[in-house]
Amino acid sequence: MRIAIKIGSNVLTRPDGRLDISRMASLVDQIAELHNSGTEVLIISSGAVASGRGALPFIKDDSVTSRQLFAAVGQAKLIEHYYDLFQEFGITVGQILTTKENFMDETRTGNQMRCMKAMLDNGVVPVINENDTVSVEELMFTDNDELSGLVARMMKADLLIILSNVDGVFTGVPGEPGSELIHDVFPDDDYSGCVGSGKSVHGRGGMRTKMMTAAGVALDGIEVRIADGRRQNVLTDVLNNPETARCTRFHPLKSK
Repeated sequence: MRIAIKIGSNVLTRPDGRLDISRMASLVDQIAELHNSGTEVLIISSGAVASGRGALPFIKDDSVTSRQLFAAVGQAKLIEHYYDLFQEFGITVGQILTTKENFMDETRTGNQMRCMKAMLDNGVVPVINENDTVSVEELMFTDNDELSGLVARMMKADLLIILSNVDGVFTGVPGEPGSELIHDVFPDDDYSGCVGSGKSVHGRGGMRTKMMTAAGVALDGIEVRIADGRRQNVLTDVLNNPETARCTRFHPLKSK
């Protein structure tokens, strides 16, 4: 089985902008268990820019140049933590930084696909993120939800799990009276009216982009599950108990 797991900025980042190492360790524990059981895992991880902001608090603006600087510093911190945490289980990780342009060109797409496949074939866990140090605004991914969908399709994943800071798609604003979690979304369902266009605190996207990504990936035959990455043992629960776990399941239109 091959799974793509997208970990959002709000999952990995503390309110003060620094990386939440305890939560990273918890997620790595669960991913390591999957890896050692024979499951191939691709990690699409946000958190670099937010991590860089935490390391450089004296820079207050959000210009493209500042974002590049945050990404350069933060990505180094992010991959270092992943490497050390996975090494405790004897697992090696590798970093892949990509851009939207790499999915628009057949040669580039093929190159990164072969690299990821070689990593999986040799027991290396790919940690994938947008290369914010060179991305220009007009060619940036909407957010890493979009990137996770492209990776899941390119690598023919069996399942995409999107970890956010809410349990999934709700009928209204999460936490407000009468708002309920939508557990199952089928190809003919349309819940777009339930979701606002607001963005997350540390990331570029929000639930609308997650839902759009999930619906599109499901139409291509890959099931998607959105869940709260801050919950204890969330990956184990979502994978082993999909019928009862607190998540939103986007059921695929057809088999891959």
